[in-house]
Amino acid sequence: MFKHILVPIDGSPVAHHAVDKARAIACAFRSSVTLIHVIDPYAFTAMGSDFSSDPSDYLRSATVQANEAISAAREIFEARGMLVKGSVVEGHSIYQTILEAAEALEADLVVMGSHGRRSLDKLVLGSVTAQVLSHAHLPVLVVRDEGA
Repeated sequence: MFKHILVPIDGSPVAHHAVDKARAIACAFRSSVTLIHVIDPYAFTAMGSDFSSDPSDYLRSATVQANEAISAAREIFEARGMLVKGSVVEGHSIYQTILEAAEALEADLVVMGSHGRRSLDKLVLGSVTAQVLSHAHLPVLVVRDEGA
């Protein structure tokens, strides 16, 4: 039923839960899986002067963290003998970058976590998951944070 599953991750516990669900689905349907971690290359500008005057410091740090998240997620699949692809990509609009990756990879399912933020937090922070759901032209499985 699902030939290719895209799993956007951010290294959070809820993304870990989404990886577990994606692994189970991929096992059941013998799907190929691609993990993706999107880095917003312009995010450092919103952090103000407290971060660093050099954007390359931010990108270097974000890339290291992203690669660690991809490696940790990959281990979950490989523990079950499954090979997965993983990539770190840059994109100013994270949800749009996820959807563009899904289209380019011809994914037929996106499995992603949701932190379950409500009210003011959601209004201020937005929700990548909500934006993916609103704009996707393929099925999206949302794995909620167990604490939400």
